[in-house]
Amino acid sequence: MEFIGILTLILFTTTIAGHFSRRMGIPSVIGQLLVGILLGNAGLRFVHPDILVSDFSEIGVIILMFLAGIESNLKLLRKYLRPSLYVAVLGIIFPVALGTISGYGFGVALDESFFLGLILAATSVSISVEVLKELRAINTKEGSTILGASVADDLLVILIVSLSMSMLTGEPTASSKLPLILVEQVLYFCVIFFLVRWGAPYLMQLSNKLLAESSVIIVSLIICLGMSYLADLVSLSSVVGAFFAGVAIGQTKVRQEVQLNVEAIGYAVFIPVFFVNIGLEVSFTRLVPQGFFILALTILAIASKLLGGFIGSRLSGFSKSSSLMVGSGMVSRGEMALIILQLGYQAELVRQDYYSAFILIILFTTLASPFLLKYFTQRVHG
Repeated sequence: MEFIGILTLILFTTTIAGHFSRRMGIPSVIGQLLVGILLGNAGLRFVHPDILVSDFSEIGVIILMFLAGIESNLKLLRKYLRPSLYVAVLGIIFPVALGTISGYGFGVALDESFFLGLILAATSVSISVEVLKELRAINTKEGSTILGASVADDLLVILIVSLSMSMLTGEPTASSKLPLILVEQVLYFCVIFFLVRWGAPYLMQLSNKLLAESSVIIVSLIICLGMSYLADLVSLSSVVGAFFAGVAIGQTKVRQEVQLNVEAIGYAVFIPVFFVNIGLEVSFTRLVPQGFFILALTILAIASKLLGGFIGSRLSGFSKSSSLMVGSGMVSRGEMALIILQLGYQAELVRQDYYSAFILIILFTTLASPFLLKYFTQRVHG
């Protein structure tokens, strides 16, 4: 029953924090992230990232991305495919290059510096999605570009991490499995195409005929969770599967019904836990001795994504303000960077000395992202 008390505390504090965040004119997600820091290792130590908290958090980000997919306009995503690819590619090149050079300049080993660059190349769109939803800008050209670029960014970074880990760790078994992984991922995207075109409409029609309570909502969640699970099996991020499951449901007649009901489920329980969980692992014990390193890398992390998004958007004909809005939407690192950091730590590509510093860099970029995105979004759509 201890988890029930923890869940109660999380829901109560995030609701209060979200309320006052909105009153102060800042995105509610900022308040929820700060709640995680307050309740976790850096604060009161009331909540720890145990199995249940982590599992609820994983479901929270899956539901958040599922909702983003439902709200996405497929025609806009197709229309802005080229700028999305430009933003994704440049948003990887700049952080990897600058992260490697700066890490090496601070005395970090070259292989670890390169992996630091890969961590900085990751993008977590979940927080940007929340801000775009609050500002009603998710179905703009900039919002569609951010969504498309984040999915492409995930795929490219995961591929590069898979290749680099096999080379940096010297494990031949990892490199020998890579062709199989790539084939599995291609097949997975074939399944996505089938789901969007034929599978989801048929399953939603079938769910309407079932006599079970809330059958439409249940079947939509089965599709969402099932696609997330399959994505994880083929070495993709589960949020990629959730996003495309949402896109598929968004093309059906039950779109609004599913959106309203899944939003109620997600925002009432799982999504607040996800945002709190990001802040739980933060520790300020090494903040002073590594302060300059953390500050410099945080500025570099923000600037590199802003620059990549800005140049990629400008190459596609976007205005300066729109390009800055897209760049700011790519700044947040969130769970994707944490996943890559954990993989590097387990493979001994990230030393314990820098582990907490990397977590703080990821956290600070995640905290900065909503402020930047809100500022540039209001300049474009205010």
